[in-house]
Amino acid sequence: MTAPDYPGALPDHGRFPYLPITRRPFQRWPGGAGLAVYLGFNLEHFAFGEGMGAMLGPASPQPDVLNFSWREYGNRVGAWRCLDLFGELGMPAAALINTALYDHCPELVQACVNRGDELVGHGHTNAERQGQWTEAAERDLLAQCRDRIRTDSGTAPTGWLSPWISESRLTPDLLAETGYAYTLNWCHDDQPVAMGTRTGRRLWSIPYPQELNDIPMIMARQMDGKDFADMIIDQFDEMRVQSGQQALVMGIALHPYIVGQPYRLRHLRRALQHIARARDSGQLWLTTPGAICRHVEEAWS
Repeated sequence: MTAPDYPGALPDHGRFPYLPITRRPFQRWPGGAGLAVYLGFNLEHFAFGEGMGAMLGPASPQPDVLNFSWREYGNRVGAWRCLDLFGELGMPAAALINTALYDHCPELVQACVNRGDELVGHGHTNAERQGQWTEAAERDLLAQCRDRIRTDSGTAPTGWLSPWISESRLTPDLLAETGYAYTLNWCHDDQPVAMGTRTGRRLWSIPYPQELNDIPMIMARQMDGKDFADMIIDQFDEMRVQSGQQALVMGIALHPYIVGQPYRLRHLRRALQHIARARDSGQLWLTTPGAICRHVEEAWS
């Protein structure tokens, strides 16, 4: 029996080459810190009676009141409790916002602006995803979200996270062409990675977690809130050790309809307190993905 005739290299995205983390230059964050930590605070709004959405229980025929109202708890209650916690600990956040929030609950977005949080484009609603749209429709989405945030909150976003991490093959090109500096869609590294685009303009990939993320961990894997908090602490402690050799990024992805539930918030409080206690160690930079992007563009390029 003869061996199969394999054709060679597999199809590749062509955005960046393979480079193991062990072969990169030694870099540091501002103040000589080794570990940059940011909170990715997902603020989302969903269409009633149609479209996609995370689910607490089995889907019902539309209108699926149980799952819709559970998600809406995040905007009415959970997000406000989380913002109180971030404020108590003096922690900045990146608010990843659906622009539908400007019509539904604009005071929630304004509360993030008042705190000085970064606003990151996160589509118009998480009831839809862009990956199978036409190039023109996807370009319009990126531009309209950029313009709505700039008009209503005063500053255009520099970063993007697609609803449901849905991309077409052109998404990085379109992001660069519509004025975004970085994407959070890729979870392939612990350092920022420069991505190539068709116009030659660089788009930075800033690490965004798909494991240190309450949707896949708590909803998909049914992990308890206390275990998710332990996971955050373990990730932080191990990355602090690793960051003695290299500058690293640790993101924490949070959705207020999940971690804003009081019994989960109690454990999130414990995890974030653990991180906040290390702020004066000289090893830690509590920051936002936009600040990370600006630093690497200026200092790592």
